[in-house]
Amino acid sequence: MSDDELVEKIKDGDEAAAKELIDRYYGAILRYCGWHCAAPEKAEDLTQETFLKLFRSLPKYRGRNQFKAYLYTIANRLCIDESRKMSFYSLEDAESIADRQNEIVQAEHREDIRRLLTVLSEEQREAVILRFGQELGFSEIAKVMGCSMRTAQSRVRNGLKLMKKEFGDEW
Repeated sequence: MSDDELVEKIKDGDEAAAKELIDRYYGAILRYCGWHCAAPEKAEDLTQETFLKLFRSLPKYRGRNQFKAYLYTIANRLCIDESRKMSFYSLEDAESIADRQNEIVQAEHREDIRRLLTVLSEEQREAVILRFGQELGFSEIAKVMGCSMRTAQSRVRNGLKLMKKEFGDEW
């Protein structure tokens, strides 16, 4: 069943459809929020808040097979709001935060991800995470990031070029 079909069932009060939608996306949204949070507990809170906002806003959602971008846009805005609340940290604190964020990610990718975070600009990092970590298409990335599709493509392409330049054949 498509995401939009599930949404229509949820609008009609089907709780099983809501559970299925949560089951389908909860892990991915948790990982996404984990990229933006200092603590796994905060990522969990933002994930839950994402779904709460989603269900509150569903009466306004009009479908058109863009649910995934809609959901990630909600998560993205919550993560941005949360990052604005964070105070500045010392370098040691920043390294500690990066270490805690990496606990969310699969063990074999930790070192690669740490290097990725240090090399890319914020926009490039976000675009690469959405493209490869969350498997969003360029039009979905553009919607989430509030840019054109060409800009989304450019951010991913430039991020990959920068990683290749920095790390050579390791990537």
